[in-house]
Amino acid sequence: MSQTPPGPKGRPVFGSSRQYARDPFGFVTALEQSYGDVARFDMGPLNTYMVTNPADIERVLVSESDDFVKPEFQDDALGDLLGEGLLLSEGDTWQKQRDLATPAFNMNRLSGMADRIVDHTESLLSEWADGDELDVEQEMTEVTIDVICDLMMGTQLSDERLDHVQTQLEPIGRRFEPDPIRFAAPEWVPLPGDDEYQSAVEELDDVIAEIVDRRRQEIDTGDDDGPMDFLSILLRARADGEQTNRQLRDEMMTMLLAGHDTTALTMTYTWYLLSQHPEAERRVHAELDELLDGDAPTMADVREMEYTEWVVNEAMRLYPPVYTIFRTPERDFEVGGYTIPEGATIMLPQYAVHRSDRYWDDPDTFDPERWKPERSQDRPRFAYFPFGGGPRHCIGKHLALLEARLILATTASRYRLSYEGDGPLELMPTLTAHPRDGMPMRVEKRADAPAWD
Repeated sequence: MSQTPPGPKGRPVFGSSRQYARDPFGFVTALEQSYGDVARFDMGPLNTYMVTNPADIERVLVSESDDFVKPEFQDDALGDLLGEGLLLSEGDTWQKQRDLATPAFNMNRLSGMADRIVDHTESLLSEWADGDELDVEQEMTEVTIDVICDLMMGTQLSDERLDHVQTQLEPIGRRFEPDPIRFAAPEWVPLPGDDEYQSAVEELDDVIAEIVDRRRQEIDTGDDDGPMDFLSILLRARADGEQTNRQLRDEMMTMLLAGHDTTALTMTYTWYLLSQHPEAERRVHAELDELLDGDAPTMADVREMEYTEWVVNEAMRLYPPVYTIFRTPERDFEVGGYTIPEGATIMLPQYAVHRSDRYWDDPDTFDPERWKPERSQDRPRFAYFPFGGGPRHCIGKHLALLEARLILATTASRYRLSYEGDGPLELMPTLTAHPRDGMPMRVEKRADAPAWD
């Protein structure tokens, strides 16, 4: 079982990193179509194995997850950015932080905050006017940052501070675009963009410090029955000597960045897909009009949103914000008749698996009805894993799905959004999959929308 899996040969030093950097989405899709369950390639110096069989993905993320860790290459720039926050920490540190965070993400708590998500969305919509042309990615980023600051940090950023945060996201995103030079170069070698990246991290550090200081002054850290936003929980743990200032910083940076990004992108691609599929858009409007009857959406309404939920699921299938997950095995891993050696890099590409014709009919087609129970019940569990899986699954999954449905319902009850971009949609790979040229759209008030109370 020691035979090496098939895969592209690549070039000396760079391996297949040039092809991957040019178009990672096309690259992983082509590998899945050409080689099936397991493929091997070199990503610069990284010995990389792509695994796409849902049963094997489940082994890595769930049943055998204790044998896998986050890869060391994520400790470089990403480690500087997020530190020992929930996304990157391991072992006892991760478990302790996860246990602290769980009450803040409890679904009972989040359900009681549905009205606040609607309020933030309505605040955004109050700035829209019929016929406006907007970058909807930026609009969705604004509202999801508002939500994460409110629900998880117990605070609200001023418009000026919010604009400042959004400005820093661009150089941070650029730093994580695939680059064959970075793949091959030692981490200590300075490269273009490093200074801008570091400056942006420092600016966000200042924002986080302001939020933490303000919240520390607002809450009684000795009150165990106090607010249950994540920052307040951590501040109480800090007062008890169970957290350091660095841990507070790392968790809040992780929360600010990871906490808004995937939801903002899910909504960005949902608006794009609805604009390209008028019948699906019509069905969303019809469902929402019947459910809401002119009222703002509530948690009870969310539970009844069947077709709207299918639309969100289908958007995350076609455009998963996190488009690949990496793990490193701490022992030799036998998979598909091959041995992946200890210390190698394993890639689990959501983008390729979500679009594989081995698990999906007409995989490139936007088809919300594929989420009907009778059509989805026999599908392998990990043919779809936008939030990962197992112990390390995204803790914000339920918040993200709640946000997405409430933002969609609040907005689509009043507006239609039409894509105004030139040519087909092109993706930009950073830590997540962004539209390369933003998402220019025109907003139009719905003439047939019920009047809101």
